[in-house]
Amino acid sequence: MNKAFTKESDGADADDELPPGAAPLPAGVRNYITRAGYDRLKAELLALIDDERPKIVEVVHWAAKNGDRSENGDYLYGKKRLREIDRRVRFLTKRLEIAEVTDPSVHHGHDQVFFGATVTLAWPNGDERRITIKGVDEADTAQGEVSWVAPVARALLKARVGDEVRVPTPAGVQAVEVLAVSYPAPAPAAGGA
Repeated sequence: MNKAFTKESDGADADDELPPGAAPLPAGVRNYITRAGYDRLKAELLALIDDERPKIVEVVHWAAKNGDRSENGDYLYGKKRLREIDRRVRFLTKRLEIAEVTDPSVHHGHDQVFFGATVTLAWPNGDERRITIKGVDEADTAQGEVSWVAPVARALLKARVGDEVRVPTPAGVQAVEVLAVSYPAPAPAAGGA
């Protein structure tokens, strides 16, 4: 077939292609992540490999036996879903391989901002906001979590309670005050008396 009539997506997917919504890691930095975030990504990977992919393979195999594949919706959509699963498996595998699990509780009781801190900020307009600094693959802005590579997190790292920090925002650089810094409490030691 002439290459002029093929879609770019017909070929093998690029291994370094990011899924929609995924943030790229800056070159040469570590992929910091909390234990909970790492476990969530690993569970997703295992569910894709052990549960979802085998089911889709079975549907595609069944649909392939039904004749004309060019008009077989089960076959076409199944193959598309397999490509999506395989792309996500490659992405998760790469991210988990380079993940550096970090325990924010080691900073419990400190007033300086590091990875895993929950920081209360006073903005110039009088608003107070709390953000938690998380890993690139686990941050959920709807929950008040920001990636440690986000501009606000980068500006806050190593600041202390009472410091005024200049934070780049879409409206321009703003001076915010660090009101409070907290970390999760360390897990109790295993074992007994």
